[in-house]
Amino acid sequence: MDSSTRQYGDLATQLVQESRRSTATDTLLKYNDVLVRSIIREQRQLESLIQETLSSQEGIDPASDPRTSTVMLYQTTILRNKRCLLAYHHHRKERLKDLYWSVGGALPLLLSTYASAPANNANMGSEANASSGDIRSKLSPHEVDFLRAYNDSLINFRSGVLTTEEVDLFAPITKPPKDLHVLVRVVRDCGVIQTEVGAIDFRRGQRFMVRRADVEHLIVQGYLEEV
Repeated sequence: MDSSTRQYGDLATQLVQESRRSTATDTLLKYNDVLVRSIIREQRQLESLIQETLSSQEGIDPASDPRTSTVMLYQTTILRNKRCLLAYHHHRKERLKDLYWSVGGALPLLLSTYASAPANNANMGSEANASSGDIRSKLSPHEVDFLRAYNDSLINFRSGVLTTEEVDLFAPITKPPKDLHVLVRVVRDCGVIQTEVGAIDFRRGQRFMVRRADVEHLIVQGYLEEV
């Protein structure tokens, strides 16, 4: 839309529509830095217009000045823009948390720009498929900082509060396991892992019967799949 015909608030509407499109397609869209910055510039412009109008109203009764309605219009637009900005960033924050949990809290895997989709991603849901792509290029620097802080907080919580409890904070709870042990097939090499029966070198194509709690995070991340 041409800037000469665009109305105040149109940019914020575009930002909300982008969030709705992200939800409808179940994907994480690239952070729209250009649009966000344009809205912030519009906010500053509106604030300047308000200040200019108020300064010209000195000594005049605001109730009888027709320019008062203009000030109210500008202020309403500013508040609406703020709500749209907050809604956009809240939507992305919740989306990032969902992606984080979909890979079992493996932040390096989530931020990896060269990760390829595991063979069993089809059984892990669309969130897992999205997380296996080039996620980091879609994030703003502040979103990367948020994920790192979120990850650090969870690690501190698990190591501090749950030190005496055998609880896997990153294990999925949507489908509670029926057995303590599980037969798994190695989809991708993941190296030597310490388990209940000792160290196991998980190499692609091999099968093992192991305690579920020892390999749950590897199943979630797509390194292993249940047989």
